[in-house]
Amino acid sequence: MPDIKALTLLTSQVRRDILRMVHKVNSGHPGGSLGCTEFFVVLYKVIMNHKKEFNMDGVGEDLFFLSNGHISPVFYSVLARTGYFEVEELSTFRLINSRLQGHPTTYEGLPGVRIASGSLGQGMSVAIGAAQTKKLNNDSSLIYSLHGDGELQEGQNWEAIMYAAGNKIDNLIATVDLNGQQIDGATDDVLPMGNIKEKFEAFGWVVVEINEGNNIEAIIEGMNLAKSKTNQQKPVCVLLKTIMGNGVDFMMHTHAWHGKAPNDEQLAIGLAQNEETLGDY
Repeated sequence: MPDIKALTLLTSQVRRDILRMVHKVNSGHPGGSLGCTEFFVVLYKVIMNHKKEFNMDGVGEDLFFLSNGHISPVFYSVLARTGYFEVEELSTFRLINSRLQGHPTTYEGLPGVRIASGSLGQGMSVAIGAAQTKKLNNDSSLIYSLHGDGELQEGQNWEAIMYAAGNKIDNLIATVDLNGQQIDGATDDVLPMGNIKEKFEAFGWVVVEINEGNNIEAIIEGMNLAKSKTNQQKPVCVLLKTIMGNGVDFMMHTHAWHGKAPNDEQLAIGLAQNEETLGDY
């Protein structure tokens, strides 16, 4: 059984990392990062079979692709706290010549990063390509990806979603962060997408819903269920219902903190709400 207490302590520390990283350079995307903290912790600590000795090929291990790359703070923090690189490097977030840019890139060679994701809407296509490569190489490992709900407003996603079902890409688990917020407001106000579950099912996918996307135990249960649905001739979609800015009360349930850094006072409030459990970098 996973150690829920240890996962909870890590979650609190990752939230502190996110707040401090974004505050230091007065730039970044804390809202979505905070909302996906539990997901990343569970993915890397419980769900995925992955190696800390990183190489781009990823033969014999599960691979993860972050499509909505602006939530890089949570990605970097969990990679560091999982041992991919030194935690102290988090202090270089968004600095010139840093490997930790605002959107993950590959040319700096940061361990754990396999896709540059500055433009939204492309991660699904990359994940499908990686999944097909696994099949061709007789590699039974799985491909995981994460996408924003607002990101699904872009058309390339739906071409890829059709392709995945049509080609029976059944070693792929694509998770959609359903926080209902994007940079300009609520997703339903910017461009309503209707019932996303019904859309994926109509396109031939198996859909698993995690209604408590900030609950560690619910995520573990839901992601394990998703894994049990793989290798059955259909791709799998996980709909993860999260709260934007979760863990910092004044950042929650609003798009205002999609891409806005806290000032000194706000940082202090946010840190006070998230215990230092593993040591700040």
